[in-house]
Parts: sequence; structure tokens; C-alpha cells
Amino acid sequence: MAENSQLRSIWKQISERAQNLIPPISFNHLIKDLEPIDLSGRKIVLKCSSDLNATSIMNKFADKMRDAIIKSDCGLNDFRLVVDGSDVYTLDFDEQDFDDFQPSPINKSFTFDSFVVGPGSKLVYAAAKSVAEAPGESFNPLFIYGESGLGKTHLMHAIANDLATRSPETKVLYTTCENFLNEFIDSIAQKGGGARFRARYRSVDVLMIDDVQFLKNKTQVQEEFFHTFNELSAQNKQIVLSSDRPPKEIATLEDRLRTRFEGGMIADIQPPTMETKIAILKRKALDRKCSLPDDVLEFLARDSGHDVRTLEGRLTKVVFASKLHEEPISLSLAKLALSESIAEPQEQEDVTPEKIIAAVCSYFKQKREDLIGKGKKAELVKARQICAYLMCEMLSLPLVSVGNILGGRDHTTIMYARDKMEKLAKLNDRIAKEIDDIKNIVLKK
Repeated sequence: MAENSQLRSIWKQISERAQNLIPPISFNHLIKDLEPIDLSGRKIVLKCSSDLNATSIMNKFADKMRDAIIKSDCGLNDFRLVVDGSDVYTLDFDEQDFDDFQPSPINKSFTFDSFVVGPGSKLVYAAAKSVAEAPGESFNPLFIYGESGLGKTHLMHAIANDLATRSPETKVLYTTCENFLNEFIDSIAQKGGGARFRARYRSVDVLMIDDVQFLKNKTQVQEEFFHTFNELSAQNKQIVLSSDRPPKEIATLEDRLRTRFEGGMIADIQPPTMETKIAILKRKALDRKCSLPDDVLEFLARDSGHDVRTLEGRLTKVVFASKLHEEPISLSLAKLALSESIAEPQEQEDVTPEKIIAAVCSYFKQKREDLIGKGKKAELVKARQICAYLMCEMLSLPLVSVGNILGGRDHTTIMYARDKMEKLAKLNDRIAKEIDDIKNIVLKK
């Protein structure tokens, strides 16, 4: 049992915060006369005068009470209500609610062994391995930044995969900033949703969030993430973040978040050198159980830009062409395989959602109204999912926007389509060829 003086001091801090969050009439009627009677773990136990008042508090103000507790910085994160000394009121959710939550999937092939280290990635690779070996001890937070397609997500998945092997009991949650944002928005509209959201993200041992640059201009989400960050940091839990730019260059990021992001290790990934790109191609080819002559490797690496995904896409085309024509991979075959996708810059007009829809409809011989409609025939669904994938990849549109364009579909449906096609393109040569063909149609229109 906690000392009465300590309890009163803690409750005073909490109630002062709550008074700023809860309407005055409700605060005076329901909250003001609550009596602190104990501490249970990281919860404060409060005595309530009646079942009716307790139910009203839990139904209407539980999230605000929890916010007040967290913002009071007293080391607590939750509360319980007691009526007549025995009946305990808590929110109406349990562990099953967390089991139903599906975080972003971890790619099992993204390991430290499969990551090709070059001069521009030695530091960040070493930092990521150090985090996996001792989460919460070495670099916290670890902030990884660099251009798209250089391996940030690969390293985050590698940390998760390494921990799953090294320490299976460690609770790891990897997600994207977009998913975090959508989950937060959904939680606002659900009874007890805010509490479930906070418990989900604040009860992990390692939290990894990809593309945190999308926190910009999201004041309410930044507020939520700030408290999540503080809660995990106070418990010495590991935080790993990625972005396409360093914290100081994320526009409209609150200073209190920026300073926390900069309080750990900031590591950037530099574009791969020619030698590193060739090493990456060799590794990718080995994974596909094939080998490429040196002149083909150099041809694929040359003028491929910085994006590792582009390298992989070029390799996929050549491997597919080899199987299609039933001949070994050679420089002439590689040039033939890539010739259709090599267009002069002046030939490539701006890409729009309508151009992508038109290209998909033409390729799969589908009508536009069917593509954005509710039809569920296999070929139509496949075309629709490829269309969603291409809009996300070629235009970087938000999931909600893509959903609206494709007939008002939910963002989770678009996310599923995007992730499914991205995975299939890596595993299925035919799908990869179809996607590349449609890209070429879009770029040449």
C-alpha cells in the first residue's frame, strides 16, 4: 500500500492535468471527488462514490484520464476505479484485443546476412546489428535516414528477424508511419480505442516506425507519438525510426520530437558505389539460383540510379527473358530484355492516376467502370490490385487517396493490394513482367 502523502501528491498532479482536459461540469461532478487509495503496478487505484459515476467515467473520459496520468510524468500510465472497496472498473478490453492487431509483416528474407554492406552503409549496418544484440542499451533511438530504396526497411526487418532468433520473448512491433497514423485516426472513433492504441504501442520492447517524415503537419499525431516515445524511453525500450531525411530537415516537426530523435544515434545510408551495386546483383542472382557474366553485371549496374529496387527490377527482367527464350543470360539478351523499358526522358510525360488506370485496363482488357467497381472475378481483382500497387509506387499517393480513386475503397484494402503485389513481384516472374509492361505503357503514353 502506497503512503497516503505520496498518493495525494500524485493524484494532485494528475487531477490538475485532468482539469484541463475534461469539461468543468463533468470534472466537478465525476473526477474532483475521486479518492486515491493505492498504486497497482503502474496504475493508480481511485475510489469512486457510485457504480453510475464509475461507468460514466470509463465510458466518457477514460482516454482523457489516461492522457492526464501520462502527461503528469509521475511514472504511471493507467488507472482503475473501485466502488465500495471491491468492484474494480477498467476499460472493456483484454489481451485478446491486442492479439487481433496485425502489425506490418516482417520480410523473413531481409536479414543481416542478406544485406550487402558497402562504404556508404557500414556505419548504419553496425549500428543496426548493435541494436539487435542489445536493444535499449546501445543507440536509443536509432534514427536511420537516406533516399528511398537504399535499404532502410531491410535493416529494420533484419533487426526484427535477428531478435526473433536471438530473443523470441522480445516483443517487437514494426509498422509504417502511415499505419501508425491510420490506427490513431481509427482509435479516435472507437469506444476504448485510444486506450487500446496506447497499450498496443507502449507495451512493446522494440518499436520500429518506417518513414517518420510523414509526421510532418500532423500535430495531433505528433502529440500522441511524443507521449509514446516518452513512455517507451522511460522504460528503456528500444526505438528505431527511419526517414528519407534527417530530423532537422523534417518540416513542421515539433522541436520536442526533433530533439528526442536527435538524442540517440543518427545514421545515414549513402547511395551504393558501382562495386556495391555489382555485389548486390550477385547476391540477388544467387538467391534466384543463377549466375550472371561480369559484362552483364556491369551493364545492369550502369545508369541504374541509386535505388536498389531498380537493380532488382532489371535483374528480374533479364532472368525472365532467359527463361522465356530458353537461352543463357548474356549481354545481348540483357540489352534486349531492357530495351523496352529504356525510354528517352523527353518521351516520358507526367504520370497520372488516369494514365495508370487506362494502361491497366488496356493491358488486361478490362473496362474502367469494372476496374473501379465491385466485381470480384479473379482477373479483375488482380488488375485492380496491380493498379493500386502502381499508384502507390509510381505516384507515392496516400492509401486513402488511392482508395478514393479506385471506387471509394478502404485504405486497408489498398494496403493489402500494394503489399501483396510487391511480394508477388519478387516471387513470381510472370507478375513482375506484367507490372513492368504496364509501367512501360504508362511511361510511353
